Amino acid sequence: MVTAHNGAVPPQVLAIDLGTSGMKAALVSADGTVTGWAERPVPLHVLPGGGAEQDPVAWWDALGEAVADLGREHPEHLRAVTTICSSTQGEGTIAVDANGNPLTRCISWLDMRGAPHLRKQFGGFPSYDGMSVLKIARWLRLTGGMPSVTGKDPAAHMLLVRDTMPDVYARTSTFLNVLDWINLKLTGRTVATVDSILTSWVTDNRKPGAVRYAPALVAASGIDADKFPPIVACTEVIGTLAPSAADHLGLPSSVRVVAGAIDNTAAAIGAGTVRDNEAHLYLGTSSWIAAHVPAKKTDVLTGIASIPCAVPDRYLMTALQATAGANLTWLRDKIVEYDDPLIGAGHISRDEGTIFDAFDKIIPSVPAGADGVLYMPWLYGERVPVDDPSLRAGFLNISLDTTRSDLLRAVFEGVALNTRWMARAADKFLGTPMRSLVITGGAARSDSWCQIFADVLGIEIRRDAEPVMVNARGAGWIGAVGAGMITFDDIPALARNNLVYQPGPDQARYDEIYDIYQDLHKRLAPVYRKLNTPKS
Repeated sequence: MVTAHNGAVPPQVLAIDLGTSGMKAALVSADGTVTGWAERPVPLHVLPGGGAEQDPVAWWDALGEAVADLGREHPEHLRAVTTICSSTQGEGTIAVDANGNPLTRCISWLDMRGAPHLRKQFGGFPSYDGMSVLKIARWLRLTGGMPSVTGKDPAAHMLLVRDTMPDVYARTSTFLNVLDWINLKLTGRTVATVDSILTSWVTDNRKPGAVRYAPALVAASGIDADKFPPIVACTEVIGTLAPSAADHLGLPSSVRVVAGAIDNTAAAIGAGTVRDNEAHLYLGTSSWIAAHVPAKKTDVLTGIASIPCAVPDRYLMTALQATAGANLTWLRDKIVEYDDPLIGAGHISRDEGTIFDAFDKIIPSVPAGADGVLYMPWLYGERVPVDDPSLRAGFLNISLDTTRSDLLRAVFEGVALNTRWMARAADKFLGTPMRSLVITGGAARSDSWCQIFADVLGIEIRRDAEPVMVNARGAGWIGAVGAGMITFDDIPALARNNLVYQPGPDQARYDEIYDIYQDLHKRLAPVYRKLNTPKS
């Protein structure tokens, strides 16, 4: 039972949702109600040679502005805040000094400059993609995964600092992920969570309730052991607001701070899928299927693994595909142009929130199968169930009769067919077929797409009532659990789905198309490899 605070307003969790595009803040009650929502953009600095950085001070400034907006719009609810909890982008790296000041901008999860330093540190014979096979085997056994050979995670970022910024490395007290730095600013305490530390690839994850550093992995990392922060559970109360943070946010210093989680961990909570094998499908720029499972496991052939997460004594199975909503962004920006009659005829403004309304007017006018057109949504390669960066998107079977509406529907269907390809691998990983999925994330706002997913996957699709707010709601619930307001067992009854989509008569047609779709990668992969592999 949630008790009242400040009269009729129940206790609120200030949920921080920090993504690559910007800082969001929301006021969330223990029952999952999101009262207020504010955001500020934060620029991404793209650098030569594959660099990508963000200014952590800009994050902090943006948070202050967003919370001020909440105070103006919802003063009573902001006064009811008793807890703060964050969900952030992962795989970023910030070097901080002994006083907690950043010595660098955050090296983003998009930054690839550490790749050669990673291969130099972890090479050996025999090797796979320049990495020692023996070291890979040890990572898989202890952590459940391994560093990305692209250099896009902290294992490579820290080596980049060590090798190219020796003065910074010498002054570094601790390397922090994005979540960890926000928590440092909030409390003055330096910690990492069981999921934020994962991609430093230095932890023994074989006991989910006792994730700890593996001395052999730390020694092999090339980074001084004392530069790694202590590890805490996602639900641990790590302190109360530091005086400077309280002043910055306009909140009392008695407000508790719960450690929080990386975005995909928080989304699994925000979707309400906390029981074993209950899965959700997240549709954002990329997409993933995730479900909590009782055991650590890695499928090296499909790239699916179960990793530490917020729920005690559980892991989170995560299967990630490179592009989902990115295909709609491509459609919007490259095919449906400004003042396009497809948009203008419906008097629909061309913004991110209403493009789904426009597409939902067009898609039902085309029969299932898009009049024979197939689309492969591999704009940036693929990760699951094949790890193949050379793949690219394409339309197949266009004729003189093909219309632009056919192409639009083919894109929606192509992403769903690709998801079915991933879902079959996830079924095998889970050991039982998924019968129902919660669909969430910004792209879940399209009614037509949700129905296509139900038809293509052949299962029930339950749409999150507020799919855009899934990460903030997840942070709110993790904070509420940490503060003792609710338990994880309470969350399924609190989760709200506003529509349920059942497979319809088009399912049989999609079964036929999927048989063809499955064959496309095998036939086209050699062609893409020739086209897109850099010449040595």
